[in-house]
Amino acid sequence: MPADPLPPAAPDLSTATGVAPADGPARPRSRTHLFVAFTLLALQGFGGVLPVVQREMVERRRWMTQEEFVEEWAVAQTMPGPNVVNLSLVIGNRCFGLTGALAALAGMLLVPSLVVLALATVYALFAADPRVAGALRGMAAVAAGMIVATGVKLAATLRRHPLPLPLTATLALLAIGALAVLRLPMLPVLLVLGGTGCVLTYRRLKP
Repeated sequence: MPADPLPPAAPDLSTATGVAPADGPARPRSRTHLFVAFTLLALQGFGGVLPVVQREMVERRRWMTQEEFVEEWAVAQTMPGPNVVNLSLVIGNRCFGLTGALAALAGMLLVPSLVVLALATVYALFAADPRVAGALRGMAAVAAGMIVATGVKLAATLRRHPLPLPLTATLALLAIGALAVLRLPMLPVLLVLGGTGCVLTYRRLKP
């Protein structure tokens, strides 16, 4: 009897998103792919790129796990400069070293800078229109909602943190209170609460 025909091969999703097969790590195919990916996500980041970066890197392209993203975001937060720009450098370096970091940085800044310059020119012509001001306030509300939604997603990783959940939640709430309510400077809050979290986690993981 003739052998049964083989089932059709599954489509290769890696060519579209850079997602590796299930038996290998996901990573961009090239530095050009990395540049294009960061350009596209930067162009989506109205009011803040963080929610878009989290969705693209973790949920869509699967270049990072949620835990890895939180760790890299924490590193980006502690470095001087814009947080999302720092994150692009960290992710690019993670994939291709120094040249990858430069490719990701160029993707994050080059085309969006040209768009911002063009929009600034147009805005200067209509800045006095109250309808334009109202539209921008509405966009600010949407941007704030996107950042809160991303924070809720990232908070889920606290359940898998080496420290007990009540302790990590307490540190997070203290940070929110210090920055949003008391309006303390970020650097002292980072040194005190961040340093406390680092020391406690180190002692917990120490063999």
